Amino acid sequence: MSGAGENILEVHNVVNRFGTQVVHDGVSFDVRRGEIIGIVGGSGAGKSVLLKTIIGLHKANAGEVLIEGKPIGDIEQSEKAALFGVLFQQGALFSSMSVSRNIMLPLREHTRLPEKQCAVIAQLKIGLAGLPPESSAKFPSELSGGMVKRASLARALALDPDILFLDEPTAGLDPVAANEFDRLIVELNHSLGVTVVMVTHDLDTLFGVCGRVAVLVDKKIIIDTLPELLKNEHPWIREYFHGPRARGAAMASAEKEAYGIG
Repeated sequence: MSGAGENILEVHNVVNRFGTQVVHDGVSFDVRRGEIIGIVGGSGAGKSVLLKTIIGLHKANAGEVLIEGKPIGDIEQSEKAALFGVLFQQGALFSSMSVSRNIMLPLREHTRLPEKQCAVIAQLKIGLAGLPPESSAKFPSELSGGMVKRASLARALALDPDILFLDEPTAGLDPVAANEFDRLIVELNHSLGVTVVMVTHDLDTLFGVCGRVAVLVDKKIIIDTLPELLKNEHPWIREYFHGPRARGAAMASAEKEAYGIG
């Protein structure tokens, strides 16, 4: 694997249009290997469209996306599965399959590993995602919202990807479960070296987890560290990052850091 600090993901001048509506007009940014980046923006800014463009589910009208230096459109499906894992907002688990079977699915589709070995790997990923061993036999309908997120994360980790793409990973979770999930993401980033790109509106996550934040405004993107974004004079950025909820999130993050909690 190449060294830390290099770009693992590059987005160059991406344009997305739907009819006469331009959602993205020359969006460009890079993601360095091993970092955690948050993507935020107002309603209609095209956060989910950008994520789908990056992972190849939506073809941009112009521009390009490179992962490990290769255009996303040139990467075979099996190679994509090994390069990155995706956690969709609602989990996207198959309701007719147990947790274990859900996690084994990418292993069965993209490897030639024996069934028994796939089951062993699934159990390892269940533990890695912070789920109890007995959850492997449960079905999605038997899980809490937080457990569904963790099971989906375990499936995203099945093939040991270099990048995790997370779409609103803490949406719908209570504050305790959301905080635990944030800690899990940081632990996986530190222990596995996995790069994380997440779409989120959760200010606690942004202040507590993300090294840099990419803000979709005016059909473009502004990406920087939070201290620098807090100095930015753009009206939407000021309103978003200087409101009472943002101040509370910033204070909570500072207290955690002061007491060595994270």
